[in-house]
Amino acid sequence: MISIFSRNKPSTDEALVRQYKSSNDLDILGDLYSRYMDLVFGVCIKYLKNKDEAQDAVIHIFEKIAVSLKQVNVEKFRPWLYVVAKNFCLMELRKKKHLEVSIDDDAFNIEKNMESDYEMHPIDRVDEEKNELALKRCIEKLKLAQKESIELFYFQELSYQEISDKMEVDIKKVKSYIQNAKRNLKICLEASDA
Repeated sequence: MISIFSRNKPSTDEALVRQYKSSNDLDILGDLYSRYMDLVFGVCIKYLKNKDEAQDAVIHIFEKIAVSLKQVNVEKFRPWLYVVAKNFCLMELRKKKHLEVSIDDDAFNIEKNMESDYEMHPIDRVDEEKNELALKRCIEKLKLAQKESIELFYFQELSYQEISDKMEVDIKKVKSYIQNAKRNLKICLEASDA
């Protein structure tokens, strides 16, 4: 009897990413993703705080990366996947917050139940329609390096290392750019709400 696991598979994450991109074979992506399902599930539990929602998120994240991997250049799969999983969970919380707050603003304050890490991301706090324009204006006001870092981190979902490589700056500078950009965005958004 021949095992389906006996076929020759590239052993590195990056080799599997290349093979998936060239073949579009979901089995290859499944082999790669299975290495990090525990990591993804852990991230989802951390943010969503619900086992069933976390299990659903693991499936949705797989579907998301099946598309995303074809569009972006991923040098290190594990940190990229971590960022994708985290951003997915934050977006789910944002949707949930929007639904719950719109039902009755005073009935439930979801911010009390979230980690401070989530609240400190102004991009994740922005109300979808009302503040999207304000957010774009605030991003445009950022210094060039901060603006580029924020766009790569949030909109292209690159890891710190990938941003560092792309911008050709030290990873500590990238973290500093993103942290300063988030602070400046928060200040700008609060000023536009006033």
